[in-house]
Amino acid sequence: MDTRSDAESSSFLSLFAALSYGIASMAMVFINKAILMQYAHSMTLLTLQQLATALLIHFGRQMGYTKAKGVDFTTAKRLLPVSLFYNANVAFALASLKGVNIPMYIAIKRLTPLAVLIAGFFSGKGKPTTQVILSVLLTAAGVIVAAMGDFSFDLFGYSMALTSVFFQTMYLVLVEKSGAEDGLSSVEIMFYNSFLSLPFLLFLIIVTGEFPNSLSLLFAKSNSFSFLVILLLSLMMGIALNYTMFLCTIVNSALTTTIVGVLKGVGSTTLGFIVLGGVQVHALNVTGLVINTAGGLWYSYAKYQQKKNKPAKLMSDPEAHRK
Repeated sequence: MDTRSDAESSSFLSLFAALSYGIASMAMVFINKAILMQYAHSMTLLTLQQLATALLIHFGRQMGYTKAKGVDFTTAKRLLPVSLFYNANVAFALASLKGVNIPMYIAIKRLTPLAVLIAGFFSGKGKPTTQVILSVLLTAAGVIVAAMGDFSFDLFGYSMALTSVFFQTMYLVLVEKSGAEDGLSSVEIMFYNSFLSLPFLLFLIIVTGEFPNSLSLLFAKSNSFSFLVILLLSLMMGIALNYTMFLCTIVNSALTTTIVGVLKGVGSTTLGFIVLGGVQVHALNVTGLVINTAGGLWYSYAKYQQKKNKPAKLMSDPEAHRK
């Protein structure tokens, strides 16, 4: 009886983690796009999101709402490179949203599996299955076709999105090789990630010239109720997205998180054509996005089949870097 109850509880938690990550991830893309249309300082926005996360967890621990442990410098040292790559990925992704419409942003981010395969080839990993290779090539072909029909093409935005793909790939490969996040809860990973990123992000907003203009603009816009609502939503959803992403990866697997991200992208691509504007519909662009989405779904299916047919103890995959 207890075994059945535990199994049902575990299944519910797995489903909840996957659904909550999908919803939070989809909402975050649109909220970030909305706020960046009014407040273009993406590095400052990311700094505020990470500061809010660190403070919330710190005070939550002080008040007994979470059992997350305090800072351990050995753990912090181990997680520092991972945190830098993760935040570089998010920072460049935010910067790209200033110039790239949502459907194209999602299409470019789907190039991550291709980048992971290339990194795996140079690092001496085993050859992926034919289905995986063909699916990522189809995804990449879709991006090229869609870009040819993108009348709102923005070179800076595309460059930022591709750079984000590079850092996301490095993050996945580094975590797989180091096992840096093993043994930590989702809340602890969030706290270390936020805590370690703050000095790096503060340095960036000074070097890039965002500071102090970004703070001046923030105070100037604080008189707008609608802006404050979107900013508050952005901070809250930043925390929710990080938590649900790490929770989904720990409770299920990073492969599940990747598949949920692809399925979320299908809905986001569709909504992106009608929400927040910025998309000029062209047959070539739509065709490319359909090809890209089909490649993403095929990749998810191929990875699922690969995992199902492979013994768990032998599994080694950039997306499945920890259980």
